Amino acid sequence: LTRVLGIVTRALSTSMIRRAGLSVRSGSKTGIVTAIQRFASNLGLNIHLHMLVPDGAYSFEHDRPRFHRVPAPSRGELERLLDTLIGRVTRTLVRAGVLIEDPLPGGSNQPYLDLEPDSPLDALNAAAVRYRIVVGPLAGRKTMTLHDPTRVAPSTPSKPFTVSRDGFSLNCAVACEPHERSRLERVCRYMARPPIAQSRLSVDGDGLVVYELKRPFTDGTTHVLFEPIDFIARLAALVPRPRAHLVRYHGLFAPNARHRRLLVPRHRCTRTQQAENTSETSTAPLTWMARLNRVFGLHLETCPKCGGQLRVIGEVTEPTVIARILEHVKQRERHERNPRAPPVSLPT
Repeated sequence: LTRVLGIVTRALSTSMIRRAGLSVRSGSKTGIVTAIQRFASNLGLNIHLHMLVPDGAYSFEHDRPRFHRVPAPSRGELERLLDTLIGRVTRTLVRAGVLIEDPLPGGSNQPYLDLEPDSPLDALNAAAVRYRIVVGPLAGRKTMTLHDPTRVAPSTPSKPFTVSRDGFSLNCAVACEPHERSRLERVCRYMARPPIAQSRLSVDGDGLVVYELKRPFTDGTTHVLFEPIDFIARLAALVPRPRAHLVRYHGLFAPNARHRRLLVPRHRCTRTQQAENTSETSTAPLTWMARLNRVFGLHLETCPKCGGQLRVIGEVTEPTVIARILEHVKQRERHERNPRAPPVSLPT
């Protein structure tokens, strides 16, 4: 994956620099942020790359950056870029011994994967790639699905800014202007989304795990069904390997890039920004209170008793201390639910 990612980032960066009328030898650069996704919408193992790429490249004169914006690529440019990617990725996999080229009549080659599972986890991954049941009496059969004939979609023309060939696809149909911060945030949240939406996950009367697709497939597939143990096996295939980073930074956005400090803003979050950093236009980093509010809907900025501004005075990280505090809170809640009865005056 790392080798393929390096091929893709170099090809994209070179293409963007050349389209900007610059050259790599002159020191022009661009940056890319990659989010590696391991899942498909039907919970299959489908590793693909989502990338944020500036629409242009930077040149540097006297240590000052200048951005050169480029127009949207034409279909011919996308097809040439895809051809470059296919050739380089294929050669890399052949040299690694993963892809075997089988000569065909006429001088052409038909590549195929030569992979044998070496561990139980590899077997889970292989079944998740091929959408097969991996455990139980139905092992080896296709994953169960539900189809709605009324939702079969007719053949549609190719999507704009999208090219595909031989199982490879390249899409650049989403773009954001610099002032569209909320749109950029939606794109980033989409790139970093988890594989499962719990609102579409359920268990039917037969004990099968049912996952509803967000949008039906063109063949009318609306749901995928799993035996409980096979569902766990599918989740195990979607979990990344230990110490494998799923968000990576390249070029000018890399942590040790020479010119990164000239491009990435460094903000010190003031109290005014802390109060306003929940707005769409703010570029100040979110405080932990704002993040808890964004993710869990917990409003911790103001005191519920006096309405004053809350501030962080310390943090507790020791598990034993946290357990004692939680136990104390539970005892106080039990006491508040069952208060002691008031004293009764007895007659003398």
